[in-house]
Amino acid sequence: MNKKELSKYIKAEALRLGFDVCGIAKATSVHIDTVEFINKWLTEEKNGSMSYLERNRDKRYNPTQLTEECKSIVVVAMSYAPAEPIEGLSDYALGRDYHKAVKDRLFALMNSINLITPCKGRAFCDSAPVLERYWAVEAGIGWIGKNHQLIIPGKGSKFFIGELLIDIEIEYDKPYTGNHCGNCKKCIDNCPTAALSSKGFDARRCLSYLTIEHRGELPENIGEKMKKNFYGCDCCQETCPHNRFSVPNNIPELQPSPELQRMQREDWENLTLKQYEALFAHSAVERCGYEQLMRNINALKSKKGLQ
Repeated sequence: MNKKELSKYIKAEALRLGFDVCGIAKATSVHIDTVEFINKWLTEEKNGSMSYLERNRDKRYNPTQLTEECKSIVVVAMSYAPAEPIEGLSDYALGRDYHKAVKDRLFALMNSINLITPCKGRAFCDSAPVLERYWAVEAGIGWIGKNHQLIIPGKGSKFFIGELLIDIEIEYDKPYTGNHCGNCKKCIDNCPTAALSSKGFDARRCLSYLTIEHRGELPENIGEKMKKNFYGCDCCQETCPHNRFSVPNNIPELQPSPELQRMQREDWENLTLKQYEALFAHSAVERCGYEQLMRNINALKSKKGLQ
């Protein structure tokens, strides 16, 4: 099987395994303009307390430093768009832990490749110093919108991204060079905290950062801006015209449990630790923790945001 045939085989296998899109990029150093942009963003401390973004920059800017003999980056995207959203929770967090759902399928994809040709590599999904959106663009999957999300043409932005860094050369896709945001700035205009602006993205103001990553007290009067969001925020995606193309995912692990679907305002306000553990075992919400989740809920309760 030649490089072109192998590339087609990998993409077909990715779709068979449940991914919505697959593209392939050559493993090289990241473009210098991207490096300079990120370094400036970090220098301005717009990453807030997410200090892990400052570490391992050599690996973040050169995937061959992350995985020896890495030659190709297979990038996949899996939809997390729900059939029915659950008020207060970001759409990506409704099912089981997405890291496992994506990586299990990446491991299966690696096994499929090895049925055709010997291949070594590593699988990642939001779990290592990999510039996932950057590589998705390099693999021809889509562009990074004004909301700083990967937007896939005809599909929207509600996707998990995963990567296989492998040691074989295959046919590569052309980087995506289009940008279909145009003059639209609905995501900027509808960001509750002005985390998005014409100058870029400031994580310190973002509700997703504040409700998930930020430890300690929330900013004063933030409850007034949280609307009904107590875990994450999807405002910039909900207002994006490209998400009219979103199709509910059919991945079993990403479906919300009946117990979670039944939760009402009073249930959230009176949530116990035991209930939290039952609802969110092996879920992305575990990253937040019970006390922090209740901090967020109480901030809304004080402003009647859950009504």
